[in-house]
Amino acid sequence: MPGAALHFGILNRYPMRQRPLALLAALLAGAIPAFAQNKKPEPPPEAQRHDGVPQGKLVKATFAASKVFPGTERDYWVYVPAQYKSGDEACLMVFQDGGGYCNDGWGSRAHIVFDNLIHAGEMPVTVGLFVNPGVCPAPREGAQPRFNRSYEYDGMGDAYARFLIEEMIPHAEQAHGFKASANPDDRGICGASSGAIAAFTAAWERPDAFRRVYSMIGTYVGLRGGDAYPTLIRKTEPKPLRIFIEDGENDLNIYGGDWWMANQTMVRALEFSGYEVEHRWSKEGHNHNHGAAIFPEAMRWLWKDHGKAPVATHYDRSKSRAPQYLIDGEGWELVGDGYGWAEGLAAAADGTMYFTDVFGSKIYRVAEGGTPEVFAEDTKRCNGLAMGPDGRLYGAADGGIVAWDLESGSAETVAKGDASNDLVVLHDGTIFYTDPKNKAVWRVDTKTGERSKADDFAECNGIGTSADQTLLYVAHFPGRFIYSYRIGEGGALADKQPYFYMETPPNGENPAFDGMCSAKDGHLVATSAMGIQICDQPGRVQLVLPPPPGTERRTCYAAFGGKDFKTLYVATGDRVFRRKVKLAGAMPWQAPVAPPKPQL
Repeated sequence: MPGAALHFGILNRYPMRQRPLALLAALLAGAIPAFAQNKKPEPPPEAQRHDGVPQGKLVKATFAASKVFPGTERDYWVYVPAQYKSGDEACLMVFQDGGGYCNDGWGSRAHIVFDNLIHAGEMPVTVGLFVNPGVCPAPREGAQPRFNRSYEYDGMGDAYARFLIEEMIPHAEQAHGFKASANPDDRGICGASSGAIAAFTAAWERPDAFRRVYSMIGTYVGLRGGDAYPTLIRKTEPKPLRIFIEDGENDLNIYGGDWWMANQTMVRALEFSGYEVEHRWSKEGHNHNHGAAIFPEAMRWLWKDHGKAPVATHYDRSKSRAPQYLIDGEGWELVGDGYGWAEGLAAAADGTMYFTDVFGSKIYRVAEGGTPEVFAEDTKRCNGLAMGPDGRLYGAADGGIVAWDLESGSAETVAKGDASNDLVVLHDGTIFYTDPKNKAVWRVDTKTGERSKADDFAECNGIGTSADQTLLYVAHFPGRFIYSYRIGEGGALADKQPYFYMETPPNGENPAFDGMCSAKDGHLVATSAMGIQICDQPGRVQLVLPPPPGTERRTCYAAFGGKDFKTLYVATGDRVFRRKVKLAGAMPWQAPVAPPKPQL
């Protein structure tokens, strides 16, 4: 069972009736002998009891009501420090494989360390929540339970974070009479091996809930996609996290990867992107000897300056790719919310942004710095929008392509068709639009209204053009690529290639590549389930902007607006956001722009 880190306190992770099977599994995997061979050091002074130090209360309980991980049962422990006053908000630290951290035997002895550090004023009053992985009990005698540890811990995505935030923490608060602060600066999370990557993933996915991470012998390898993290860290807009990483050079080197090298690669990636990261290395193997010995040091470092300076002030954005595209201090601004499905964004010549509410059959407009107002109603579920060289607003609606006059609001059907999704209108008036229903990309001559099939394309979605309008880009909604065509005479498409190699969710969810726009310097800005992906001309993702805070749906459309076309607007289904950026939009309805030659 490589990577499972069945270490000290192994049997405490499972309900009593399941422990014989858990022990058998550990013995068969060789996990217990491997750890038993390591000589355990003496606990550090901070992990030992001292006279005069108030002792917090440690209580064990069970939780079996998860909807995120249905059918699971798990033990958990809650430590409430002696200094906690009922009704107050306390800091919180969550531990994966919880039973191994809160016993008086050898190990981190986290509750004792907390007693001593809180008493010494070296960390704030902090509640400890020690959570074991879930187990689905066997349905009959002699059958094997389903052990959820790798699924919950090694799995990518936000499932485990949601379990903690929506279920485990609220349950523990109610059941044990404490109140955890909702401020993410007041929350830490810790784990070892698979528990370490679970801790990091929870903070990575939800930095609005956890910002302090202690990772011991972390499993950032190819078990369930964790080996993607170093690349994602380098390419993603930095998040306000503080991370302490520990590992030993004799850690595992097996089928899933090399733990020792992977942890060093993680540190290098975090440093590259400007994160506040600390690390300690040893010669230990896949065990808690070193991680437990330095646990007090890690806690002091993670909680340093608490209450004086937010974690967000300690990372250096200038070291990442972000400064090339983003303006320091400029974040996402909510433009409007409460829409059925906000999509198609398109800017007029004065920078006014238009967008659709597909389900509401409405088009809204919003001036730079303003609030949305209804521009058109009964739009036949218009989806994508594009400005035309004639100054009209074109939309992909049920029944064909419609053009609206910006002054009068009158509408005209310029091309009939039974289905359309997204569209782009070039400087010469040529329209291209995607038709997922009929698995095609269509071309429309606005002078004649003639429509012709440009190419067969199953599951096509977002569409755009290069800054010089010689290339057409079409997103494959469930795939990995955005495709590129050469635009020839008369709008004929040729030389189709799966050109832009996009980042996809490591957990296997639909990447959902959708609306896109181009910048004058040749960059492509595309929306996806992971957020907004900025690509260079050769087709490589340079930076990923996570969905704006509070977004519950995927990012589905992006367009440049504002008077200088340097404000990036993004639609996320029920909401629309904007953000000033360094990139300037290349508007397809304007004359083509010749971008500089890229670095190949």
